[in-house]
Amino acid sequence: MANFIRKGEWLEYHVSSTDQGKTIEEVCKTKLQLSGRMIQKLTRHRGIQINGKKSYLAYPLKKGDRLQIKIFEREDYGVEPEPIPLEVLYEDDHVLVANKPAGISVHPTEKNQRGTLAHAIAFYYQTKGLQTKVRHIHRLDKDTTGAILIAKHSLAQSILDKDLRERKISREYLAIVSGIPEPKQGTIDEPIGRDRHHPTRRRVSKTGDRAVTHYQVLETMNNEAALVKLYLDTGRTHQIRVHMSYIGHPLFGDSLYGGPLKGIQRQALHAAKLIFFHPFTKEKVEVEAPMPEDMVQLLSLIQPMATHGRVK
Repeated sequence: MANFIRKGEWLEYHVSSTDQGKTIEEVCKTKLQLSGRMIQKLTRHRGIQINGKKSYLAYPLKKGDRLQIKIFEREDYGVEPEPIPLEVLYEDDHVLVANKPAGISVHPTEKNQRGTLAHAIAFYYQTKGLQTKVRHIHRLDKDTTGAILIAKHSLAQSILDKDLRERKISREYLAIVSGIPEPKQGTIDEPIGRDRHHPTRRRVSKTGDRAVTHYQVLETMNNEAALVKLYLDTGRTHQIRVHMSYIGHPLFGDSLYGGPLKGIQRQALHAAKLIFFHPFTKEKVEVEAPMPEDMVQLLSLIQPMATHGRVK
């Protein structure tokens, strides 16, 4: 983890020659990406130390100093831990990537709601002796599967939330759609807003928010279906489902947007790859989530009718 080491409740940063002469406050803002507000809060609670002792923000750092920030404090999970199976795709002291199954929400949206991914993560934390709030960085629809990013403390959340706003976090999706999109690679740039006639449905609307979806056909099955890779420039609710339906190729199993109701009990949509920059090392992290069994079975069901192979 380069110059960053966890020591109990503290994140320790080993000061290098490039930081020589800089103040604690400068390094906290540049290397640790602490906001001024977070620095003030930590200072009030004696959460910033140098070489194990309380110091002041204007202290000029020397090579070899150990700057310590108290960010791993014990806190409430935010939900009651529940023994729900959890597949972890990637994990370190700062982040966790889970593979969300179909049929569960990312977090509670109603009072006393149980059985969400957040409940499963809280239980996983509990088994690991970790007591911290469950902090999701982005969301997936209840019936969409795949990789989802979780921050394990408030500083990681702050950094990753900023990265998400600045589009430094990207997700690649796989979908099985009705028919064959033409052209086989393209961009859908159509605004999405609420459907006045349905409480949960969205639709393409001139008065909606801008939404941009890029797609590429990976494989075609006769004229019946295609396996499509997608990635988004924006993150509107139901964006992929709305856009693919709008161009006449709704997802299999997606009853809300007119998809064929055969071979799968949900919309055939999977977050297959998550790409982000580690909040501290800044290394590029790519995490892949294997295609779920119900989508594999759907492909095998349609596959015998295939007349075209994989699209190059």
